[in-house]
Amino acid sequence: MAKRTKYPIHPDFKRWENLNPPLNRAMIPVMQGLMGLLYKQEKSTAELNVERKTISVDGGTIRALWYCPKSVSDTSPCLVVYHGGGFVLPAAPYHYSLAKEYALRAKCKVLFVDYRLAPKHPFPIAPEDCYAAYSWVISYAEELGIDPARVVVTGDSAGGQLATVVCLMAKDRGQVMPCAQMLLYPAAGNVETESVKKYTDTPMCNSKDMEKYGKLYRPDPTVGNNVYASPIEAESLEGLPPAYIETAEFDCLRDGGILYGEKLRSFGVPVELHNTEGTIHGFDIELKSGIVRECVDRRVAFLRNVLKS
Repeated sequence: MAKRTKYPIHPDFKRWENLNPPLNRAMIPVMQGLMGLLYKQEKSTAELNVERKTISVDGGTIRALWYCPKSVSDTSPCLVVYHGGGFVLPAAPYHYSLAKEYALRAKCKVLFVDYRLAPKHPFPIAPEDCYAAYSWVISYAEELGIDPARVVVTGDSAGGQLATVVCLMAKDRGQVMPCAQMLLYPAAGNVETESVKKYTDTPMCNSKDMEKYGKLYRPDPTVGNNVYASPIEAESLEGLPPAYIETAEFDCLRDGGILYGEKLRSFGVPVELHNTEGTIHGFDIELKSGIVRECVDRRVAFLRNVLKS
């Protein structure tokens, strides 16, 4: 095994500095099965009701968790969450923890979407599932007790790409646009940046991992609308909602996220951009880190601001 570069990663994330998910085809179904069990373990608490929803999509159904703080009204704002995992791996424990924290602190209902995963379900299935889930929220807003004008989409990594792609799809298809998008170390798409060239052995995710994820997710690059796999290549981002973008320092996706933010701004989209330091891809995994807590506070402040009546 090639020796890793020693990056000056913040001590909070040091214990992850040698970790990258095994991305061979034999291990993926095992990991999907084990991590998929976490979905079933989510239960209501004294502060939060948890319901399980089934959403119709092209080719079948997907499942989703519906988090409802007991303190919110029947015309609440809503946050639609798309987890990361390279379009291949299910949600990790921290994804569920953060979804609940956003619900409680931003006083909104949360739809946590369990979209279908590659390689069994390759592109464009994931973005179509995510768009269907968003459209479901808009269509059933009254029954769900939410305000369709106050719906934010969010995601980390692959989920960040899916969140902004849902905005592009809403624009293309004449759907109600989300009022904001919150993109955490997002996969902006096919762009050869300095961070892609430099970070070939960083933990959690690096450019070699991204190449593997890409082959699993989109084995045939001629299938589907390319922009829905690489939003940074969109001709126009005009009309997309305000964005919060967060990047990690030692992350091959870092520069793509920054460039995507700059491209949004060039089309008149308000962007709040934060480049975190000493961090690695997926740094939210260390939920008790002071850096992560500061980031979560900023995200909650953004959500509270865009979700005001």
